[in-house]
Amino acid sequence: MSSIKLYKKGGLKISIQDEAELFMAMRNYSCEEREKWDEGVDIIALDTASNEKVLLRIVESKSKSGFVGIDAVRKMLEAMEREDYDKGFLFGKRFTDAAKQELMQNDIQRISEGYMPRFKPERLYLRINQYVNDLCKVKCGKIPEKESDCKGNCRIRIISDNASFHFEQGWINLMKKDLKQLLSLNNSKKSD
Repeated sequence: MSSIKLYKKGGLKISIQDEAELFMAMRNYSCEEREKWDEGVDIIALDTASNEKVLLRIVESKSKSGFVGIDAVRKMLEAMEREDYDKGFLFGKRFTDAAKQELMQNDIQRISEGYMPRFKPERLYLRINQYVNDLCKVKCGKIPEKESDCKGNCRIRIISDNASFHFEQGWINLMKKDLKQLLSLNNSKKSD
């Protein structure tokens, strides 16, 4: 399945799947399962704060325009009712007006190249630090207290330093990229 690319300020290309991963990390959702289907991917997640079952559906429209229509929304509603989800988020390149209306009426949030919920930079930075600490524990057995505690040229440390600089500058999109790199490292550590 090809990946839809979203263009953000600063020329960064972020796929809709990456946006879903960032969204899950920022909301502290744990991924329970992923299911590919003919028009996209469903991510079944658990909201760790409220213990709610969440459906994150990524739709890759087959039309040239890239619009997600009302039929996709109705299919998602059916899936949410059938599987008893508490919340739903629909990710797509663009949405028709009818689809937007149906989403609003059913309290499902849409996320597209034109709309991504804002995250406070502080919250994003805290989430980055949480992943850095977790990865340091896995790699070295402890969280470094000072720079000299890090061993050599550590990829985690480089990303952490970059994130600190990006936070100081207020470069949120680069901080999202830093978090995505940490998510990738975290996933590769889990598969080791």
